[in-house]
Amino acid sequence: MNTLHSNSDDPKTPLLPSHHDTIPRSQSFINSPLQSICTINNVFILLGPLSCIIICLCVDLNGSKLSRNMLAVLAWVFLWWITEAVPMPITSMAPLFLFPLFGIASADHVAKTYMDDVIALVLGSFILALAVEHYNIHRRLALNITILFCGDPLNPPLLLLGICATTAFVSMWMHNTAAAVIMMPVATGILQNLPASGRSDDKVTKFSKAVVLGVIYSASIGGMSTLTGTGVNLILVGMWKSYFPEATPISFATWFFFGFPLAVLIFIILWVILCLFYCSKGTANALSSYLDKAQLKRELELLGPMAFAEKMVLIVFSMLIVLWMTRSITDDIPGWGALFEGRVGDGSASIMMATLLFIIPSGKQKGEKLMDWNKCKKLPWNIILLLGAGFAIADGVRTSGLAQVLSASLDFLDKAPYLAIAPAVCLISGIVTEFTSNNATTTLVVPLLIQVAQTMHVHPLFLMVPGAIGAQFAFLLPTSTPSNIVGFTTGHINIQDMIKTGLPLKIAGIAILTILMPTLGALVFGTNDPI
Repeated sequence: MNTLHSNSDDPKTPLLPSHHDTIPRSQSFINSPLQSICTINNVFILLGPLSCIIICLCVDLNGSKLSRNMLAVLAWVFLWWITEAVPMPITSMAPLFLFPLFGIASADHVAKTYMDDVIALVLGSFILALAVEHYNIHRRLALNITILFCGDPLNPPLLLLGICATTAFVSMWMHNTAAAVIMMPVATGILQNLPASGRSDDKVTKFSKAVVLGVIYSASIGGMSTLTGTGVNLILVGMWKSYFPEATPISFATWFFFGFPLAVLIFIILWVILCLFYCSKGTANALSSYLDKAQLKRELELLGPMAFAEKMVLIVFSMLIVLWMTRSITDDIPGWGALFEGRVGDGSASIMMATLLFIIPSGKQKGEKLMDWNKCKKLPWNIILLLGAGFAIADGVRTSGLAQVLSASLDFLDKAPYLAIAPAVCLISGIVTEFTSNNATTTLVVPLLIQVAQTMHVHPLFLMVPGAIGAQFAFLLPTSTPSNIVGFTTGHINIQDMIKTGLPLKIAGIAILTILMPTLGALVFGTNDPI
């Protein structure tokens, strides 16, 4: 046996290489580091700075050195984001050193963009979401709603509606990826009562596909309806505040009045598509022997009655929703935020209510609170850093003048009919988002749309909102968004299923947005008014 493959624990193995080795150890020593260096991942790592150098040396943006440097940094960061050569949270911190090095912004200035009221809103929301998850409230909610919608006898379309509606509701109050992660075990727990795909009726297999597709798409759709549902909405609000500080900010309630009707209409289309493709007439008979209301009730009984801690978490969460909805209502009814002369934001309410979780006792053990910092170790700092990077890049694109330069590439929108602008922008954003993250798409596209809106003399939100919403129509590929990956890894669906369902859903979403933006959008955001 070759000594290169001998057991190192064998006492007879020589400590030094012997001359009998068929391959010299020196050569093995040389080859090993080379093999670890010459990898595809390292090639992707080099692509970032290499593209930055090429742009700095070869690109001339009308003599603007600052715009060129910003484009170079943008290429570096986005290449690392797209290829994931470096972990996304680390890439998200790259502007903290790249901006000062390339003269785009000072270290203090870029660092401040990583923490504002929007980030505070996210932090507080995530802490509350962790409390909901810790006390298993999401599972109790899911089982109750599923029992309500199950029907007697079994009604598969109604059951599918219940699962999807529950997911969409949960996704309204936490990040859509977190909602998918929380709800997928609930969905697959229901599917565990069904036989495996290889040994089941075709109708059972189709229903399993419908449930998984329904969860991942409902998580994305539910996230559209509120500011806390997805990072895209938060990026949009942050950019609006950054570019137009004197304009009326987009509050939680303002976005909800537009986002919720939009999400409801798209959700109905999703349910119809799933029923048409995956719920045939014989589905109820095929499922009835495996799935019934009694089984779901037994699972709910195993959870026991609601404890004091669960009730308090729900009360705190409900209070936060009320505070979000009533901080700023209308011009005639200003909301409770007027009491503080506009100094408080949605992030203030979010952090305040999250703080209560560390003060209110849990009722389980003496001195134990509803939450402690150990329970917060799962906070998704990657998403928080990604949001901060999005705000930093948006600020850099604006201050460096790069937005004005790049907006020239979208000058074809100047000639587009007024009513065709929203679908055109949504389509562009919807295509880009299939190949990169929703947040990255929004960070790249929205600053350009702001500049285009100014050259077209239209309200910026008339382009910004379709651009941001379009970035959330990531329905075709598993890698388009993390929530899609959550569903894809269950093994119940494949890419063909996603394209079959996602393509008509994307088209329907663009059509609905085309109708709502010049009508409801004009009413809610005032896009017919000058800014």
